[in-house]
Amino acid sequence: MTETRLRFPPSPTGYLHIGGARTALFNWLYAKKTGGKLILRIEDTDTERSTQESIQGILDGLEWLGIDWDEGPYFQTEFSADHLAAANRMLTEGHAYKCFCSKEDLDARKEAAMAAKQVVGYDGTCRHLSPQQVADNEAAGMPFVIRFKVPERSGMFGYDDKVLGRIEQNYKEIEDFVIVRSNSKPLYLLCNVVDDIRDRITHILRGQDHMTNTLRQVLLYEALNAALPVFAHMPLTLDLKKAKISKRSHGEIVAVQFYKEHGFIPWALSNFLVLLGWSSGTDKEFFSREELIEAFTLERINKSNSIFNYRKGDEKFFTDPKAIAINEHYLRTMDINEIGDMVQKVLEKENLWDAAYAGEKKQWYLQTLDLIRDRFHTLNDFATLGRAYFADDFAVEEKPLAKNLLKFPELQQWLPELAGRYQTLAQFTSEETERVAKELAEEKGVKPGIIVNGMRTVVTGQLAGPSMYDILMTLGRDKVVQRLRDVDKFFQ
Repeated sequence: MTETRLRFPPSPTGYLHIGGARTALFNWLYAKKTGGKLILRIEDTDTERSTQESIQGILDGLEWLGIDWDEGPYFQTEFSADHLAAANRMLTEGHAYKCFCSKEDLDARKEAAMAAKQVVGYDGTCRHLSPQQVADNEAAGMPFVIRFKVPERSGMFGYDDKVLGRIEQNYKEIEDFVIVRSNSKPLYLLCNVVDDIRDRITHILRGQDHMTNTLRQVLLYEALNAALPVFAHMPLTLDLKKAKISKRSHGEIVAVQFYKEHGFIPWALSNFLVLLGWSSGTDKEFFSREELIEAFTLERINKSNSIFNYRKGDEKFFTDPKAIAINEHYLRTMDINEIGDMVQKVLEKENLWDAAYAGEKKQWYLQTLDLIRDRFHTLNDFATLGRAYFADDFAVEEKPLAKNLLKFPELQQWLPELAGRYQTLAQFTSEETERVAKELAEEKGVKPGIIVNGMRTVVTGQLAGPSMYDILMTLGRDKVVQRLRDVDKFFQ
């Protein structure tokens, strides 16, 4: 069998966004599924907008997501000679011609066609120039583009799409399109085909916004006497207003880097992106890498567009709630050692990391993460909502401060009293600390919850969390006693 070869060809004119990441992911999955190869090709022919920073951002984004490639990265500009050679070959073989029509001429003809309510498109003025006319125009220094000569055939042509089925168009509906600009720079349509032929690409998985290109490229494959690859056009990713997700329109919310910075687990984002355009045919939502590779097929790619339900300004759901839910699932179920490695990077960034967490306090570190992760949404929450476990300078949320502490001014005396009792306990255990807290509440004639909730506020700064007595055991006697005694600062 022919080796399956796919490619991901990003344009380095900005960061890697989630639409591009999804395309890369689908190609990667199919390459893995079929035992094939994924080629990374940077399409950097837009020299004015392509930057080294964008190239590095794309590479970093793919690596963070765990999408590896087997060949490349190749750079399209390195193969300009191949592109021009293909154009010249088509000129020689009669599949293309030099067009000397100026922009002014083309604009005038377009206006005339529109006024006459005729089909607007190139009218083939230069298609039948004689060799002598072409030579005379070149001798006169007239600039020209190279146009592909669409075959003068009747009927339909097309290709079989693995997602959408048979796609066809009438030959007469395709105008002779430009493949090389007047500055001798080949266009994307040609470069893309030439590169795919050279790289022996067997399958092309890309967005449905490329479908108008595909029909023209089918003609180029034929002219270059090359076999068509298998095409599979994926649905677009739209926002709530049904507009296509893009860097320009939606900003950083669609950047892979944004999710990295906001504490997403890489595979959680990948799992979410796969479901934006593919279905296993079951209710299953969470897949390991191995499970997804096994389940992935081109036939299960959705035909209809998917909706990216992002929400700006919401502290909890700063992006699509389903993406958050998937991230929460992995955060709460992954092996705690893997979570520990990822949280380490977050704590290091916030200057909360202690080298002892990788040494003599490693067991405490992992047990602490396991205790607190059930209420967290992202990795960053360990450094914000969970800051009290790693530092004394943690923030106290307004709601518990007002509801559970300031509402009961007596706690300004009761909590230090509780601290004294904890200090003298023979055994600082969860059972003993709970017994003492209940005794204090009974003595003061209040419900135990008033004591416990006030204690939670000054010890963790949070409204809710794990069992209060598990928290006390995790933080340790000295830290708990000190924080209970420092309650005065909240009433100033």
